[in-house]
Amino acid sequence: MSSYFEAMRPPLGPNSLRLPEVKWGTTTVGVACKGGVVFATDTRVVQGETFIAHKTGKKVQKIDEHAAMTTAGGVADAQALLDVLRYQSKIFWLERGTRMPVRSISSVASLVLFRNRMAPMAVQALIGGLDLHGPELYQIDPYGGATKEELVSTGSGSPVALGFLEANIKRDMVPEEVVPLAVKAVLTAMNRDTATGNDFDVVVIDSKGYRELSAGERGVIAERIAHL
Repeated sequence: MSSYFEAMRPPLGPNSLRLPEVKWGTTTVGVACKGGVVFATDTRVVQGETFIAHKTGKKVQKIDEHAAMTTAGGVADAQALLDVLRYQSKIFWLERGTRMPVRSISSVASLVLFRNRMAPMAVQALIGGLDLHGPELYQIDPYGGATKEELVSTGSGSPVALGFLEANIKRDMVPEEVVPLAVKAVLTAMNRDTATGNDFDVVVIDSKGYRELSAGERGVIAERIAHL
């Protein structure tokens, strides 16, 4: 006899762990370099396949003074995951008096997503920052899989952005050298991906902590990279 709980149980089979048909678009990039981590994203928020729901969406968020997360996917799921990471990072600081390692933050994100694997959260995140282990950058998939990266891109424009990054980023670069290249990667994706566009945001995490570039600083960078 079937029960309410059996009716609610996800069906087993080859398609039982398939992600829901959610469509989104964006481009985020992350680079772990000498002395820090650089994130750059576009700001276009797409609803469905063609409607631009927001032109100034914030896709890179501060977790703590030494760590940040970029998001591609569903906004609500990304916000829920971010809240968990901020809470855990703050508790770690209050209990131990030191910042939560970036690898531990990524592990928490991985566990949250893995525990929801039967109803996957539609979010692909980049988590990075600078701690006692140095600059670290992780990519987290919707099922909780985590990989450590040196440079990475997510979202619908990621194939274009990643190709640009791999062709131009060098291992010994410092954040000041990486920033214009990360922005150029996002702008290149804008030229080929209709779901990526409007403007860009940049965050640098180095020995001075988390810093988001101002509109003026972004304008200067845009002028510089026009000649790259």
